[in-house]
Amino acid sequence: MQSKYSQMWDQCLGIIRDIVPSEQFSSWFSPLSFVSYIDNELTIACPSEFFSEQLDERYMRVIGAALKRVFNERVQVIYQYPVVAADPSTRVNVGSSHPSPAVKPAPNATANPFKEKYSEEIDSQLKPDLTFENYCIGDSNKVAGSIGEAIANDPKIQTFNPLFIFGPCGVGKTHLIQAIGIRIKEHNPRARVLYITARLFESQFTSAVQRSKVNEFIAFYQSIDTLIIDDIQDFIGKDKTQRTFFHIFNHLKQNNKQLIMTSDCRPSEMEGMEERLLSRFKSGMTAQLEKPDLKLRLEVLRRKALHDGLVLPEDVIQFIAANVTESIRELEGVVVSLLAHATFMNKEISVDLARRVLANSVRMHKRTITFDTIAKEVSQFYNIDSSLLFAKSRKREVSDARQMVMYLAKKHTSMPLKAIGSRLQRTHATVLYACRLIDERIPIDRKLQEDVTLIEQQLMSAN
Repeated sequence: MQSKYSQMWDQCLGIIRDIVPSEQFSSWFSPLSFVSYIDNELTIACPSEFFSEQLDERYMRVIGAALKRVFNERVQVIYQYPVVAADPSTRVNVGSSHPSPAVKPAPNATANPFKEKYSEEIDSQLKPDLTFENYCIGDSNKVAGSIGEAIANDPKIQTFNPLFIFGPCGVGKTHLIQAIGIRIKEHNPRARVLYITARLFESQFTSAVQRSKVNEFIAFYQSIDTLIIDDIQDFIGKDKTQRTFFHIFNHLKQNNKQLIMTSDCRPSEMEGMEERLLSRFKSGMTAQLEKPDLKLRLEVLRRKALHDGLVLPEDVIQFIAANVTESIRELEGVVVSLLAHATFMNKEISVDLARRVLANSVRMHKRTITFDTIAKEVSQFYNIDSSLLFAKSRKREVSDARQMVMYLAKKHTSMPLKAIGSRLQRTHATVLYACRLIDERIPIDRKLQEDVTLIEQQLMSAN
């Protein structure tokens, strides 16, 4: 009897083949196979959970029409795919609001839905000068640095998998994670190590979707031994990218492959990131890189001067270290600028010259403006309780202030509209409307122009 139903499924595939382009059929329907048909439940084997989600999202109407024509109107499709024991949710119903019972994976099932095995070498995107030998250690980064070296010396250690490193810009996150990758490659040149920024990952995924190459995209990333992703916070608001990365993350973790990520904030502060991703970020080791302490700043300056062949008097080193406190990147930039001034002005490097360089540097660097700073300054400007901005109040004065927060957050931060809306318990469409409204009013509303200018001045000068 089951062979009859298998033939009926083949008829469904024939109908679908006549509807969708051949390349799409080959990518999304050829990998499917009939399992069983019992009591109006049609079980179909597919490569992965991600695969089933994509079928639901892209082709549910096409599949539903074919099933109705060949089977009946009551048929439900259950996608079954291999997983590991730690992730028992192995099937989903199409068109059903009731969750399906889990299906146990077949013996020796693998989490990898792709037959292709990548064996060719890849460009790891690692910069050879960002090594542990060039990485300065101080109290502000000692824990993260020690964990990084432990992973680099033995990538099979799962205690620190995934490793999530967070901290403000310029404190050495990228240097540390690249150093980990370089050390792993030194110990095992055949290891498939890849460093990539979250933005480049998202760009590659978008391109793969446009070219119907999503399966190949996922297959490649599932072949990596150590995946290093910088600035993971850039996934915020990118729902499809997050969903794809979730499945890649699961596969690598379940197969004991190392994941390393950096962010400018801790997981608990990542508004707009899927909860299931955040829970996985928190499942390993989270380490913070703080602003460099004085000892570390001194070491960075001495090592940078030595690397550049520059003789820095000790009083100059002490002066710079005492006055440049925000980031390692800023320290290195000051040394470069100091060398340029000394060369072109034909002057010796001194505290006076350093003071001049720092004065220019301070004027060049803008204060970082955050969502919380904007909310605070706007509420003070309009003389309202800041908590009202996050409540459901529709009073005119509160609504106007809330729109101002949305507008300034979009203008002065890198937060996606969805993340701004999430902070204010509003939709991304509401944020978009507020920003457009203020943009349209500013040219004709003198009072609004003045309000925006005054608030922005406060944001620039606030401590």
